[in-house]
Amino acid sequence: MKITLERNPAEQIAAGALIVPVFEGEKEPRFGAAPFVDAGEVAGKAAEFTLLHNPAGAAAARVLLAGAGKADRFDSAEMRKLVAASVRFLKKKKVLSAAVLLEGIRTGAEFASAAVEGAILGDFEPDRHKTGNDKTALASFTVVCPNGTADLDAAVLRGQVLAESQNFTRALANEPANLLTPLKMAAAAREMAQEQGLECEVLERGDLERLGMGALLGVAQGSAEPPALIVLRYRPPAAASAAHLGLVGKGVTFDTGGISIKPSEGMEKMKYDMCGGAAMIGAMRAIAQLKPPLAVTAFIPCVENMPGSRAQRPGDIVTAMSGKTIEVLNTDAEGRLILADALAYARRLGCTHLVDAATLTGAIVVALGHIYTGVFSNNDAMRDRVLRAARAEGERMWPMPLDDEYKEGLKSPFADLANIGTRWGGAITAAIFLKEFAEDTPWVHLDIAGTAYLDEPQPNMPKGPTGLPVRTLVRLATDWTD
Repeated sequence: MKITLERNPAEQIAAGALIVPVFEGEKEPRFGAAPFVDAGEVAGKAAEFTLLHNPAGAAAARVLLAGAGKADRFDSAEMRKLVAASVRFLKKKKVLSAAVLLEGIRTGAEFASAAVEGAILGDFEPDRHKTGNDKTALASFTVVCPNGTADLDAAVLRGQVLAESQNFTRALANEPANLLTPLKMAAAAREMAQEQGLECEVLERGDLERLGMGALLGVAQGSAEPPALIVLRYRPPAAASAAHLGLVGKGVTFDTGGISIKPSEGMEKMKYDMCGGAAMIGAMRAIAQLKPPLAVTAFIPCVENMPGSRAQRPGDIVTAMSGKTIEVLNTDAEGRLILADALAYARRLGCTHLVDAATLTGAIVVALGHIYTGVFSNNDAMRDRVLRAARAEGERMWPMPLDDEYKEGLKSPFADLANIGTRWGGAITAAIFLKEFAEDTPWVHLDIAGTAYLDEPQPNMPKGPTGLPVRTLVRLATDWTD
């Protein structure tokens, strides 16, 4: 998609459609809209669309009056959603070029970036493997800001980088497990790294054995597909901080549950169990282009969890790289096992701050539904950094408790800890398990099981992966201050 910024009046912009936000209680008199407004057809309700053909006084072929809701609640996150929903509406009308008008107080850099992100994210479709020639994609998108300031050019570029990286994550997450094995996920990361100038190292089975990553290898041993640990490194041209941010993402390319096998209903969605890892690869893609003055390394442990004849069994005891022993009471609690070794390795390589993201527990969905990502941390300042970044990017996250009392549920008479507790507080005990391997390093765990993908389409997004939390992670790195 070609992205441009225009500072000319909206009436002069030639496009297939010009998107004009309309707010509740405000009347839009331009482009021949008055009769529709007077008739009550244009009320400004959120996601209400009225398409005007051959609009009066406009060079655009159509004007889309896009309901934006209440003006005092309209922020950059709402701008992103509005543009994405508008693009999806226009694509159904076979419109191939669009523009959006930014006016009034909504002409700042955050709004310009969000508008571009909305267009690119809204244009995404999960139909890569469909045949036929009926696919529609937006060819060009223009941000129209007649009174735009000089910083809008950089904002538009930033929005394009962020959205394209989020879509990269979504496309990777959409791949079925027969086409995206652990080693193929590693190959995709290596190709991206070469394109963006990142260092990429892929540790394979022999390397993992030498490092003593028994927790990761225990999960992988039931599959014919070999495991891999992807390491992506970004080093700034001039570091302004002594901090070293480690991003750790769960990369289970398919999760049957292993011997503790899952029900067959909905199991096809377990291709999404690598969304955390995909998000880390997408975030590194954006970080490589935006170049924050902070060292960032991503660690993505990739495995396939299968119930083969060599699969680990409930009751097995494995030794993690840190030396801790783990009694595997449930082989479907595998994500925390592979993350345990990846977190320990990140600490060994000198990461001073850690963030992990994983589709880890169904319990977090019970607690927060599909609206908020659960946030757990051993360090209040680090937690607050992540929450600030999430708020700035419109990715909703909610802090969860991590009190020491919850560790009681992970006691084992046979090993240092068990990999599951009771059914109560399952998301918390999973985070407590990970905390054992982050140790005293400032660390945040993002449980994205409820937000990594959509079971049903939304006006601004199709069914499938969302690409969260790419924008939060990139904002965290680019806004980092000691």
